[in-house]
Amino acid sequence: MKLSILQKYILKTIAQNNKMIVHRGIFDKFYDNIKKAPNKKIRSNIITKSIERLIDKGLLIGFGEKTQYKLFINQVKFTASGKKTAQTLFGQQSKLPLKIKK
Repeated sequence: MKLSILQKYILKTIAQNNKMIVHRGIFDKFYDNIKKAPNKKIRSNIITKSIERLIDKGLLIGFGEKTQYKLFINQVKFTASGKKTAQTLFGQQSKLPLKIKK
């Protein structure tokens, strides 16, 4: 299963947190180290899409409010397959940005 960098970050932060249910505000820290980070409204949209895609893949369970038009996800929790995926992420080696000169 292919995951984006933000999705991997989300899974790792949930795994490192001691609580069962994690508030989604923690995931904003992903953009602290990025030089050209998008503004806050776009960040929240990107994080929401990533969480929704992880829920669609069956790795997370989302808790929040559902209105007639929209679903607001406030907190997330692992599923069994999400825990296994997070454990494999800790075992993978990071790729280095090597540039090959020809």
